[in-house]
Amino acid sequence: MQLPVMPPVAPMLAKPVKHIPQGSYSFEPKWDGFRSIVFRDHDEVEIGSRNERPMTRYFPELVEAVTANLPPRCVIDGEIVIEDQEGVRLDFVALQLRIHPAASRIKLLAEQTPARFVAFDILALDDEDLTGRPFSERRALLVDALAGTRPPIHVTPATTDRRLAERWFHQFEGAGLDGLIAKPLDGTYEPDRRVMFKVKHERTADCVVAGYRLHKSGPDAIGSLLLGLYTDTGELANVGVIGAFPLATRRELFTELQPLVTTFDDHPWSWAKQQAGTRTPRNAEQSRWSAGKDLSFVPLRPERVVEVRYDHMEGPRFRHTAQFVRWRPDRDPRSCTYAQLEEPVRFDLAEVLGTESGAIGRGA
Repeated sequence: MQLPVMPPVAPMLAKPVKHIPQGSYSFEPKWDGFRSIVFRDHDEVEIGSRNERPMTRYFPELVEAVTANLPPRCVIDGEIVIEDQEGVRLDFVALQLRIHPAASRIKLLAEQTPARFVAFDILALDDEDLTGRPFSERRALLVDALAGTRPPIHVTPATTDRRLAERWFHQFEGAGLDGLIAKPLDGTYEPDRRVMFKVKHERTADCVVAGYRLHKSGPDAIGSLLLGLYTDTGELANVGVIGAFPLATRRELFTELQPLVTTFDDHPWSWAKQQAGTRTPRNAEQSRWSAGKDLSFVPLRPERVVEVRYDHMEGPRFRHTAQFVRWRPDRDPRSCTYAQLEEPVRFDLAEVLGTESGAIGRGA
């Protein structure tokens, strides 16, 4: 492989902002998948990742699609995504399962849950390094270079119309997308720098604190708090964690929570009782994404309620780590149910990939 931009390349990143920015920006949906830079030099294809490790072997169907669709020599930045069984929402859990060590499993999953690649930037074409060009030019070149592509290769919709972007921000969440990205039209491609902006959905929920994990600093500090919500059948479901606390707060929390420490015998998550020789309390939680990480925790009586901030759900759990807002001593833990959560209006993923009205260029 000999390209003007060679792997590995750390992708350009975005900094979070509260509101859609004003000014000269291109707005795009924020895809919820694996960020990937695709390098193609004729028959040679490499799919890079955000941590710069190749993911080529995990997505053989995309290697085939890249060879069939992309220009013979190019470097394209984008996102690998998988849709759910109904084909209407993104499915990040199914995407995670695609990372598997066994070649036979990789082949099977490529057939059962095929991936798509959504392109949103171009770094090189033929013999030209495009990273020094402004994004407005790169976007035009991307749309032109991928004009003849067919699924599962797509070009993300984009617009300079802020009002349309705001509509996308609310509509596209129903298809499992993650918010909006704003790119300065005059911006060059700057690897590993947060020069774009991302706007994500923000909601709050009152959750039961059902356990904690220790912090790496020592045995007297809280690393994270495990959160639960009650289901319609009265079971306490594990929905995620919060963990961004100053070290002094972590130690204060450790002391505060000691009176609530209990045993797994008296805990709603009795499935987490450690067995002799078992590394973690719930082997199902140990995965390729947490390899080497101890997921055991200290159970607490589910008597404290905390308000947390989250962006969206992935099935029954928070998609990302939630953020602490405040303690809620006024709330009865049993009142913390899924019923409080806001559900986005469903929106067909195919319409996102096919969006054209008001867009720069096109959707694929």
